[in-house]
Amino acid sequence: MPFARLATATTPTCHIGLGLAAVGRPGYINLGRDEDLGENRSVDALRDRTHELLDAAYAQGVRYFDVARSYGRSEEFLADWLNARPDIDDVVVGSKWGYTYTAGWATDAEKHEVKDHGLATYERQRAETDALLGDRLDLYQIHSLTPDSPALTDKDLHAKLAEAAARGVSVGFSTSGPAQADTIRAALAITVDGEPLFRTVQSTYNLLEHSAAPALAEAHDAGLTVIVKEGMANGRLAAPHAPEMLRAVAGEASLGCDAVALAWILRRPWAGVVLSGAATVPQLFSNLHAPAVDLDADQMTRLATLAEDPRAYWEHRGQLPWH
Repeated sequence: MPFARLATATTPTCHIGLGLAAVGRPGYINLGRDEDLGENRSVDALRDRTHELLDAAYAQGVRYFDVARSYGRSEEFLADWLNARPDIDDVVVGSKWGYTYTAGWATDAEKHEVKDHGLATYERQRAETDALLGDRLDLYQIHSLTPDSPALTDKDLHAKLAEAAARGVSVGFSTSGPAQADTIRAALAITVDGEPLFRTVQSTYNLLEHSAAPALAEAHDAGLTVIVKEGMANGRLAAPHAPEMLRAVAGEASLGCDAVALAWILRRPWAGVVLSGAATVPQLFSNLHAPAVDLDADQMTRLATLAEDPRAYWEHRGQLPWH
C-alpha cells in the first residue's frame, strides 16, 4: 500500500494532503475564489500557482497529492511538477475518474463536468491519466459514488479495477451527497474473487457534515485508508464565513478558523489523510498549523454542535455558484 509510506513519516504534516480541485481549473464552487485567484486565470497562471503550492506543500512535509480527470488540468499540472523534479520519489499520488471536465476553461460554462461511472468512461479516462502520470499514479478512485451509481453493481467494471490493482495501482472511491454512509457500506461489501476491491475511501467530513463518520470508522477498521475531503466545507468554515462558535474557539487557540476546523478532523482516529484545498500559499501555511492545534474535550464538544442536517448541508452545497 502506498499509504504505508505515510505511516512511518515523522513530520506532523504528513497526514495532511493537498487537493488541486481549486487550482486545476478557473471555475469552482469555493467561497472567496475571486479574492484568492484574481482575474488572471489563464492556463499558465494556474499552472504556476499549482507548482508554487506543490513546492510549498512538499517543503512543509506534505506527501499526498490529490487530483482528478474533472479538475481541469490538475493531472497535467501535477505531472509537469513531478517530471521537473525526478528526485522526488516519496510522494503518494491519487487521481479520480468518473467525471469529464466540460467547461472549456471558462468560469461561466453551462456545465462544468459530466458524471458517468460506466466501464467505457473508466477505460478512456484511465488511458488519459496514464498518458500524464504513468507509473507515478499510486491510487485511482471512482469519483463521487452515490447509492444509485452503477459502479456499485457493474461486475465487468469491478474485474477491470481488480486487474489494475493486481498491476500495482491501489483502487479506491470517493463519496458525495447525504447518503455517504450508505455508499461506503455498499462499497465495502464489493469483492472480486473473494478479496475486497477497495483500499481507500475519500469522503466529505467537516464541522457541518458529520453523517459519514460511523461508516468511515468501519472502513478504517476494515483496513481502508480514509481520506477526508472538503474539510473547510467549500470555504464556509474559513474566517470570513465561519460560524461564531468556530471563531470563538479559534480565538482561544490563537490560530485561524481553518486550522481549528482541520484539527477537529485530525483528532478522529480513523482519519488517515485530511486534504487541504488551499488556493494560495498563505492559505496552505495556515491550514498546516492544524496538527499544532490542541483542542480540549470542551472545545471538541462545542464545535460538534455546528453539525447541520445532511440533506440541508448538501442542498446548500448544490446551490453554491461556480466562481
